[in-house]
Amino acid sequence: MGAIELKQVEKWFGEVQVIKGIDLAIDEGEFIIFVGPSGCGKSTLLRMIAGLEETSRGQVLIDGTDMTAQPPSKRGLAMVFQSYALYPHMSVRDNMGFGLKTAGRPKPEIEQMVNDAAAALRLEDYLDRRPKDLSGGQRQRVAIGRAIVRDPTAFLFDEPLSNLDAALRVEMRYEIAKLSQTLSSTMIYVTHDQVEAMTLADRIVVLQDGKIEQIGTPKQLYNNPDNLFVAQFIGSPKMNILPCTSSQGKIVLAGGGGVPDPHNGQAAHLGIRPEAITPTDPGMGQIDGTVDVVEYLGADTYLIINCGDLGQVTVRASGENTLEPDASVGLAFAEGKLHYFNQDGVSL
Repeated sequence: MGAIELKQVEKWFGEVQVIKGIDLAIDEGEFIIFVGPSGCGKSTLLRMIAGLEETSRGQVLIDGTDMTAQPPSKRGLAMVFQSYALYPHMSVRDNMGFGLKTAGRPKPEIEQMVNDAAAALRLEDYLDRRPKDLSGGQRQRVAIGRAIVRDPTAFLFDEPLSNLDAALRVEMRYEIAKLSQTLSSTMIYVTHDQVEAMTLADRIVVLQDGKIEQIGTPKQLYNNPDNLFVAQFIGSPKMNILPCTSSQGKIVLAGGGGVPDPHNGQAAHLGIRPEAITPTDPGMGQIDGTVDVVEYLGADTYLIINCGDLGQVTVRASGENTLEPDASVGLAFAEGKLHYFNQDGVSL
């Protein structure tokens, strides 16, 4: 079990509405990730599901039962927070089993469940240590283990990796991905990190200003964004958006470049991902520009191109790139990789 449904849920803080009539159905065993800019309501929405925030209007259903008015303890959910919230005076074993102990579960049962969770998280060698003797990644695994032993209906993660350094984030992404496959439990995860969202999620919910902009698999959002916001929010570096007009069946860009117009003059913005642009000789692509900045990242090089009235265009080139700042360059767009948006920013 673990299906969760939100029906027209709203959240008001006084006169300010922060969640604006959200409908969302999460299937049993699905890994859902909420993403969006700061203040978009993603953590508030997660806390409403958990029962830590009151739902002003609408319904929160868990396995078909209306749990809107029920306290967190009645919802059967386990939450993992950004802070580890471990008891410093307790061992890892006692931290993981504390919730079961307070619930009056038999000692042999607690021991077995803690050992099983420790094995899944590779914590067997640390069960008798205290939190101060662990690394940040190990502490977060303990916090996750504490949630696992409760055998919850669903797991809720509120930016669990944000306190970790880059190397530990990669390690913990792997741990969470493997955990999801092993447990086959419903997981709802809040993050501002696109890499986490793209690599972990079955579906991503993109939020802005308390509303859902788009729901889809990582590939769907990346390849078929519904609007300009999603197009530029999903993907790093973000999609290039170029202002355009239409004339005689052709999209015209500032500076004289152009591409075919499949939308009968409706397009006001042309989108192109950085990896769908190939540097070439001036005059040989759709547009020309001058290299402003070269960012070498090893396997890739990001080129920031000044394209005059079109603004800056980012190109993802090979790590073997030889272009230098101030070089003149043409930019050739890959066929079939263009995105068209109307004046209101809606995808065509």
